Amino acid sequence: MRLHGPLSILGAALLVLLAGCQRVSADKDTLAPPEVSQYNGTLYAACKMRPSATLPGGLPKVTGQVLFKQDYPEGKLQVLLRFNGFPKGGDPAPRAVHIHQFGDLSRGCDSTGSHYNPHGVNHPEHPGDFGNFSPQQGKIFSMFESEAKLFRELSVIGRAVVVHEKTDDLGQGGDAGSLLHGNSGRRLGCCIIGISSPDLWNKYYELYQQKKMTL
Repeated sequence: MRLHGPLSILGAALLVLLAGCQRVSADKDTLAPPEVSQYNGTLYAACKMRPSATLPGGLPKVTGQVLFKQDYPEGKLQVLLRFNGFPKGGDPAPRAVHIHQFGDLSRGCDSTGSHYNPHGVNHPEHPGDFGNFSPQQGKIFSMFESEAKLFRELSVIGRAVVVHEKTDDLGQGGDAGSLLHGNSGRRLGCCIIGISSPDLWNKYYELYQQKKMTL
């Protein structure tokens, strides 16, 4: 039986709506990298920290790893930092760590741009404003959650992580620089965030848990 009049119009409208829903669902699926399925609904990323190519003499040469883990699609991003190269003696000043806009190391860390700030807000409300971390015996080993994401249009994949010379004033410095970057000084080291296997995360997460048990 064929439908005519208002019923046929309603049927056509329902078909259009269903087609649109299927298209939106398909679009969302394409935003998940294939590694999400490969690693049981979780995406991992890694960033190999190296000293800036333009680093002046006398400043710490920082190396190490920044590791990321997020469950698809809306899990909280977990971040693990493991850095070496800070001075071992004296008062270990906290060092700022941020995500910067560009994954461009053509001029060392200077070409990574400003803070990643997709919402156009003041520091320290950027999703990659990780804060300050105090070295112990020349090392930083820390784990925390972040508002940054590995998925969809605000993904930080391909952007840079930067370790700074000074302590982030967290927007309380009373000047324009404070609201841009926390007056955290020169860029000691940087790296580009890329999708990875779980291997590095599992390795250093286990070491981090062992460290916590000894404290």
